[in-house]
Amino acid sequence: MTAPVIHSLREQIREHIVEGIVSGRWQPGERIVERRIATELEVSQTPVREALRELESLRLIESAPNKGVRVRNLTAADLEESYPVRAGLEAIAAELAADRLAEDCSALEPHVLALYEADREADGTAQVRHTVGFHRELVRAAHNSVLLHTWEGLGIEVFTALSIRWLGTVQQSYAEEHEELVQAFRRRDPRIAELVKSHVLGCAPRP
Repeated sequence: MTAPVIHSLREQIREHIVEGIVSGRWQPGERIVERRIATELEVSQTPVREALRELESLRLIESAPNKGVRVRNLTAADLEESYPVRAGLEAIAAELAADRLAEDCSALEPHVLALYEADREADGTAQVRHTVGFHRELVRAAHNSVLLHTWEGLGIEVFTALSIRWLGTVQQSYAEEHEELVQAFRRRDPRIAELVKSHVLGCAPRP
């Protein structure tokens, strides 16, 4: 049995804030009050401050002296910037993981199945969760901790969610596109790195 993942308090607070931004609780330009979040979650202000600092490094929020912390007015161009970097990282991951995934794609397949259901239900939340889950497993399969850490540092889940929910970025079929990648790994397609790179770039919002 797999042990449950225990998230740190800071990570839980970060997820709470991200969900609030993505869901529209906090609108672009709106102030996020550290003290209110601490009171609401019944925690001290220190982990809230740490979570906000991390989200600022992801360019999701911004702070200014005497003005506090606000949600950034992100544009399609802002969201698009991370995609070429992500595409390059995932192309490297695909090369490193190619032999491993050719033998066993079981980590990717559940996300593809879940995406078929999400596509049928037009469930944007599930599309985000399983799209990101698929790509995280692809990067993990490279067995390179530096690569995984760098990839996760891009805030993939946040920017994928914002691209879909704020900008209405919709792919023709999330499930079919990811199933095509699974099939490419299985047949040991020599162009796998380029296929993954093109797939990621094709997901980017258009300014």
